[in-house]
Amino acid sequence: MPKVALYNISGDQVGEIELNDSVFGVPVHRSVMHDAVVAYLAGLRRGTHDTKTRAEVSGGGKKPWRQKGTGRARHGSIRSPIWRGGGIVFGPHPRDYSIRLPKKVRRLAIKSALSSKVEEGNILVLDDLKMEQPKTREMARILNNLKIDKKALVVIAGNDENVVKSARNIPGIKPVAASWLNVYDILAHNTLVITRDAVSRVEEVLAQ
Repeated sequence: MPKVALYNISGDQVGEIELNDSVFGVPVHRSVMHDAVVAYLAGLRRGTHDTKTRAEVSGGGKKPWRQKGTGRARHGSIRSPIWRGGGIVFGPHPRDYSIRLPKKVRRLAIKSALSSKVEEGNILVLDDLKMEQPKTREMARILNNLKIDKKALVVIAGNDENVVKSARNIPGIKPVAASWLNVYDILAHNTLVITRDAVSRVEEVLAQ
């Protein structure tokens, strides 16, 4: 089982913690992680774009000129796609972009992402992270104690509003509950800061 250092909010190492090998020590499958990121980003698309066909644009009820004898090309409507102001051919219409991955693939992807952070040494485990009230300055001080100077994902066990409100205004820092952890966020941040309780929550779900 991989072992990583355990820190307190003052930045001092207070021990070590063993991580579950079936969650934080699996072989890194980059193709699976790629599929998970593509599916995540596809799910963010609203898909509300829409263009009007010739049946939906206004006007065009009358034939612009008679069929023969004018010397001009025959037309039945000024809202034909070849006319200015006409309908759009093969334009986008509302659709669902979401991609559904099998459950085993989703689990393998997030395990691979977590394992990659352990391999790179970019995971930092806190013994505890609690705040009496929302204080961005206090959270910034804690991150400074931990020498976090790049983008970091702060993972907590539950939805602690004080921690979330304290961290969300700091550039490059994203707080997230363990139940909402996803591959994209893990890979998009340089460092994974996770509490010991959150580690237990993640292992409880993924080690099955």
